[in-house]
Amino acid sequence: MAAIRRGAADRYSRAVRPRADTFDLAALRLTAGEGRSLELSQPIEPFDLGGQRYAVSPRPIALRLDVSRTTHAGWALRLRFDATLEGPCMRCLEPAAPRFAIDAREFDQPGGGEELESPYVEDQVVDLAAWTRDALALALPAQLLCRPECAGLCAVCGENLNTAGSEHRHEAEPDPRWAKLRELEL
Repeated sequence: MAAIRRGAADRYSRAVRPRADTFDLAALRLTAGEGRSLELSQPIEPFDLGGQRYAVSPRPIALRLDVSRTTHAGWALRLRFDATLEGPCMRCLEPAAPRFAIDAREFDQPGGGEELESPYVEDQVVDLAAWTRDALALALPAQLLCRPECAGLCAVCGENLNTAGSEHRHEAEPDPRWAKLRELEL
């Protein structure tokens, strides 16, 4: 009976990933050349872009952290996860949910100078909360769209051009510089 309970607990522990805002790399006790791959989870706070709020899903994000020990007490880190931002399309305001595959790398070599020190590693503790948010933020495009070919809204009437069709048109306003010519009577 205990074996059955232990088996169920093992399946549950694999299904529920431990949440970690920070992770102590020293606890892995790796020597130079050794590495580990860890399955963790981390919630990412919503983004405010263009005055709109975009939720990050799933919540929490399942992430994979690959850790390798380098010589001279350094660390090579790789962070991978998939995330979706949910909010309004920046062109047509319809719901948008673009998905992003993140693959970020950091290298930390203490005493190696500014270029070899990671801003996310301090005293052999990696700040996963900041790194996951920053990695996702760096992957975002300039505009979050419902689809790449989104036509947006009509500048004159505000109709959604994705559903309006090709016959949607407005008569062009006459150029105000020619207004005096309309007063001429020939």
